[in-house]
Amino acid sequence: MGRRRTVLATLAVLLATATAPPAGAATERRSERFVASDGVALQTTLTGQAPLVARPTIVEFSPYGRDSGTFDAGPAYNHLLVQLRGTGDSHGRFDVLGPRTQADLAETLGWACKQPWSDGRLGLAGFSASAIAVYNALHLELPCVRAAVLKSGTHELYRDLLVPGGVQNIVPGAVVLTGIGGIALAQGLQRDPATAADALLGLLRSGTEVLQHPTLDGWWRERGYRGNGNPGLPVLAVAGFSDVESRGAFEGYRALRDDGAHLLVIGAHDARPAGTDGGLGEMRAWMDRNVRGIDNGVDDHPRVQLWLSDGDRASYAKGRFVRRDATDWPVPGTRWRSLYLDAARSGSATSLNDGTLADRPAQRPVRQRYPGLVSVPTMTDVPNAAILDAAGASALTDALPALGDMRLAEPLGLSYTTPPLARDLVAAGPAALELDLATTAPRAAIWAVVSDVGPSGIPKPLGVGRLSTDFPDTDPARDRTDADGAVVQPYGRYDRPRPATPGTSRRYRVELWPLGNRFRAGHRLRLHLVGTSLASVPDLPGLNTVTIGGAGGSRLLVPELPDPAPASPAPACRSRRTVTVTVPRGDRRRLRSATVTVGDRVVARLTRTRPRARVDLRGRPRGTVRVRLHLRLADGRRVVRTQRYRLCAPRRG
Repeated sequence: MGRRRTVLATLAVLLATATAPPAGAATERRSERFVASDGVALQTTLTGQAPLVARPTIVEFSPYGRDSGTFDAGPAYNHLLVQLRGTGDSHGRFDVLGPRTQADLAETLGWACKQPWSDGRLGLAGFSASAIAVYNALHLELPCVRAAVLKSGTHELYRDLLVPGGVQNIVPGAVVLTGIGGIALAQGLQRDPATAADALLGLLRSGTEVLQHPTLDGWWRERGYRGNGNPGLPVLAVAGFSDVESRGAFEGYRALRDDGAHLLVIGAHDARPAGTDGGLGEMRAWMDRNVRGIDNGVDDHPRVQLWLSDGDRASYAKGRFVRRDATDWPVPGTRWRSLYLDAARSGSATSLNDGTLADRPAQRPVRQRYPGLVSVPTMTDVPNAAILDAAGASALTDALPALGDMRLAEPLGLSYTTPPLARDLVAAGPAALELDLATTAPRAAIWAVVSDVGPSGIPKPLGVGRLSTDFPDTDPARDRTDADGAVVQPYGRYDRPRPATPGTSRRYRVELWPLGNRFRAGHRLRLHLVGTSLASVPDLPGLNTVTIGGAGGSRLLVPELPDPAPASPAPACRSRRTVTVTVPRGDRRRLRSATVTVGDRVVARLTRTRPRARVDLRGRPRGTVRVRLHLRLADGRRVVRTQRYRLCAPRRG
C-alpha cells in the first residue's frame, strides 16, 4: 500500500512537471495599473514564461519599486509584483502599511484572481516590508489565496521592529524610509506629476507619525496582526535567530499554527549558513503543495525546523550550525534554567564587576552600578549588527574582530558569567531577565546582551533584550510562563508609560528575543548590562544601580532544549489527510454565520462569500475523527452537520 501511494505521488509530480513551462523558456513581462476603490492607481508588473497564460500566481506587495520581488517559485507560476501606494510608480500616500494599504491588498487580490493570466489560485510571498503588509492585512478576507510564505516581517510593528521594549529603534526605520523615498523619487521622474506631491507628503508624514506615537496606541495596533479572516490558510513563517525582525516570525507562527502554519528558522535579513539554500527549497515545496496541490511530502516535514548557531554568528554564516526539529514553538519539553545574578567574581571578564551567574540567589542583597552611556551597535545590538553583516559589514568585523564581539563594550558595563559548562547547553526559545534597577536619569534603556564565551575568553554576542524604564508593567494574561509559573516571555504594556522616580529601584521584566545557540561544554554563558545601542534613540546619561541577591533576586531565565528523543524503529501511523468542508448551496443564501469544529476546537469560520475551508487533520493518530459544520441561518435556526473521517485507514480496493 505504501508503494502504491509513492507511485501515485511520483506520477503527480511528473504530471505537474510535464505541464509546467520548460525552464529555458523566454520570460514575458506585462505592466498594468490597478485602480483601488478610492481611485488611486497602483502599479503592477506580471512576469511569467511566455506566453502569459492562466497559471497559479504568486503575488508580492512591495514598497521598494520595480524589480523588487523577493521570491521565485519557479516556471510553473506567474509572479505579480504590486508596488504599494505612495511608493515606486504607484500613486497615493504611503501610510506605513496601515488600513488603506491593507484594503489595497484585499482589493488587488480580488482583481488578480479574475485576470486571464490567473487560474484562480494565488500564493502570497513577502520578505520584511512585504511580509509585514500581509500580517497586517490577514484580518481581511484575501480572495483566492491558497498559501503564503512570509520571510521575516513583524507580528506587531511596534514591538517587533521600530520600538522594541519601548525603545525607539531609529536606524532601521530611517534606513527603510530613506530607501522607499529614494526609490520613489528616482522613479517619480516618470510618474504623473500631479501625484508626486501626494507621494512625497505621505513619506514625510510616515517618518513624523512614527515619532509622534511613542506608546503602543491605536495607530500602532492598526499596523499589527489583528486576527485571521482566512481560516485554514497555510503560512510558512521564515526567519533567523539573529534577524532584525526575528520576533515577528515566531509570534506569527504561534498565531497561525491552528491553521496549519509551519516555522522555518534558517536566516532572513541575517546571513543564511553557507552550504544551504536558505530555505528556498522548502518555500517552493510549500507553494507547490498548497497552491498547486502537489503531494510532495511537505505535509510530513517537521512543523518547526531550526538552524542554531554553534558558539557565534560568524561561524554560523560560514556553515557551522546545529539542527533541531520540533512539533511546536517553544519546543515542547523546553526547561527554563534560572541563573541568578551574583556579586562573586568569575575571574573571566573585564567588566566593572566581573560577577557570576549562579543556580540560587545569594542570601544578602548587593548593589552594583554602571553608567548609562551609549554603546557600539556592532558589539551590543545583535539584530541590527546581523543585518549589517549580511549586507557586507562582516568584512570589517572579520578584519577587526573586536568590533563584532563584546571585548570593548564590556569594561563600561556589568557582566555575570557562569562557570565553564559541564555539558552542552542547547538554548532555543524566548528568554527573560528579571532585574531590580534604579537610575538617576529621568528615563533609561535597560540593555541586556547574552554572549557565548569560549576557551579563548572572547565573549561573542548572540541575543539582546531591551526595555525602557518608562514601561515596568506587563500583561499577565499574555505573559508566557513555564510549568513552574515563571514568566519566561513577558508581554510588556507599552500603552501606558509609568516613569520611574530617579534613584528609586523597582522590578523590571525584560524580554529577550528568542535565542538559538549551542553553548558547548567548557564554554561559559555571560550576561552583559551595557548602555543603549547607538542605533536607538539615546536617553540622557545617568548612573544605573542594579540590586542582586536576597529574596527574589535578579535572575536570567534561559531556555534549555531537552535531549533529542531516540529514534523510534517503527513510528505509529500519523494522518496525512486534509479535507475540505463546504456550506451546502441550499444554505448559503440563508446563512448568517458558520463554524467548523474538530472536537471542541473551532478550526474555521465560514461566510456566504467564503463558503469553504480546508481542515488540517495531519499528524493525528489512527482512528475516526468527527468534523462538524455548525450553521446559523437567517431565520434563527441552528443546524449541525457531521462528517466522520477515518485516519490511517487502508485504501479500499
